Amino acid sequence: MARGSRSKKPVDRLKDAALAYPEAWEDHPWGETVYKVAKKVFVFLGHPDYGYGLSCKLPDSGEAAITMFSFAEPTGYGLGKAGWVSARFEPSEDVPVELLKQWIDESYTAVAPKRAAGNGPKRRGARAR
Repeated sequence: MARGSRSKKPVDRLKDAALAYPEAWEDHPWGETVYKVAKKVFVFLGHPDYGYGLSCKLPDSGEAAITMFSFAEPTGYGLGKAGWVSARFEPSEDVPVELLKQWIDESYTAVAPKRAAGNGPKRRGARAR
């Protein structure tokens, strides 16, 4: 792990993880921070004025996440029916960054074109951190 990365805010660590994927880029539709690959969103990080939250497409682990974690629920606007899961945290709560990085990884793999998804994170030989 890079020196000092634990001192970063959880949201900044998750942003770094999302940007580590091939062809990933940040966008701000509707005033929210999202990360896209090939014009498709693979993670929503929400709007800074509304607390901390995250939504990812979890076709493999979504049902388990909703069952196991009190902070997880199907994403609104009908996205939950398509496998999207949301998590929300209060500023005083511990954010399970490593777990959420796994969610970002699963979401990227589900959304990215095969040519990009097969390459994993940009950093050679490393997983998104």
